Order: sequence, then structure tokens, then C-alpha cells
Amino acid sequence: MSAVMNRSAEAGHRDHDDLAKLLLRVTLGVLILLHGIAKVSGGPDFVMGAVGKAGLPAQFAYLVYVGEVIAPLLLIAGVITRAAALVVAINMAFAVLLVHVPQLFTLSNTGGWALELQGMYFVAALTVALLGAGRYALSSPAARWN
Repeated sequence: MSAVMNRSAEAGHRDHDDLAKLLLRVTLGVLILLHGIAKVSGGPDFVMGAVGKAGLPAQFAYLVYVGEVIAPLLLIAGVITRAAALVVAINMAFAVLLVHVPQLFTLSNTGGWALELQGMYFVAALTVALLGAGRYALSSPAARWN
């Protein structure tokens, strides 16, 4: 009887784990996608300027659409989830390096870290990359990059 109860408890635990993975990856995907939609609407000029200022080819700015539109859509769907999460993490690292370095060691007016949003996105993306999509995804949880 104890073994049956343990298996039932483990199944319930896995359900909660999978729901937590779903919540994390969909929340991250939607919030990053909103930034991507703003970039699609406003055009790449701001990003092209930041990329050019850093001495990189301006065409690299179009990679922001991969990191803020395509990767978030993959996260939301649960397809190639680990790779998509790594793309979001890399995108966030570049955003900090290209635009936010002066704020790296500063606090906001409310006392929080000036880059807490970027930091949270970065850590959430790394967490999704480590955890994977879970059971509630369009592709199989057993898929290599899911």
C-alpha cells in the first residue's frame, strides 16, 4: 500500500513540476514577445544604432527578432524549448552589453537593481533551458532540445 501511495504522490509531484515549467516558459515567452512586437512595430533603427556603436555590423540588429519574436513563440509552444531559452538568454546578455552597461552596478530610484527586469529574464531563460518544456508542450518532452 505504501508503494502505491508513493507512486501516486510522485505522479502528483510530476504534474506540479510540469505545470510550473509551463507557467515559467509561457510567462517568459509572452513577456519577451511583447518587447519583440514593439521592435517589429518600431523598426530596427534603435537596435541598429546600438549594434553599430559597439562596432558590429548593423545587420546583426535583425537577430533581435530571433531573440524577441521567434524564440519566445517557440517557448510558448514548447518546441525546441531549451535552445529557444538559450537564445533568449543570449539576447538578454547582448541587450545588457549593448545598451545597459552603465546601469550594471546601479540601483533604481526605488532601491532595486536598475537591471532587475533584464536579470530576471536572463535567469528565467537559463532556468527554462535547464528544466526543459515539461509535459505540456507541443513537442515531446523526450525530444533532445525540449
